[in-house]
Amino acid sequence: MNMKLEVVIVPVSDVDRAKAFYENLGFRLDIDVTNENFRAIQFTPPRSETSIIFGKGVTSAKPGSAELVLAVDNVDAARDELSGRGVDVSEVFHYAGGPFNNTVEKPRLEGRDPEGRSYFSFASFEDPDGNRWLLQEITTRLPGRIDSATTTFNSASDLAIALRRAEAAHGEHEKRTGERDANWPDWYANYMVAERAGTELPQ
Repeated sequence: MNMKLEVVIVPVSDVDRAKAFYENLGFRLDIDVTNENFRAIQFTPPRSETSIIFGKGVTSAKPGSAELVLAVDNVDAARDELSGRGVDVSEVFHYAGGPFNNTVEKPRLEGRDPEGRSYFSFASFEDPDGNRWLLQEITTRLPGRIDSATTTFNSASDLAIALRRAEAAHGEHEKRTGERDANWPDWYANYMVAERAGTELPQ
């Protein structure tokens, strides 16, 4: 059975203000439906399979109570793009106790994860109602998170980054073997798919 997260409801107080904010973020407007006292607006972040919905008569949740996470390939680049759109984005940070751990006195530490680990570097921003968004840098998925048989790359930039990582890893592979690998395209392909799917990397 396929079960995919389709929509997250975001509670807002001013529908038009929220619509303008998310349009400015570069989210795709999917629907804007009005019916008497009801209005529903759906946006989808770039290359996301999950959308957000907000409006009038959509939810009884308190505006500003949502907390959401956007996966990005490069948190610095994502932060720069949003800042360029006029969004007040935090500096890049990591959590003292690991991702999402807010149990310590000062959970957020300045700068990227010192070990450069996937899932560990963040930035944050809020919409006009105070709904909180995290940008989480994910370069390598946890095992089983992605089906290796259907591995895809979301953009040319995403693919280019993966190729650079494969190139660096392949360079180490050639150092270990002490010879040039004429079959490097297959090695690259296997490495990139394994990295994306979170399975064992070729050596």
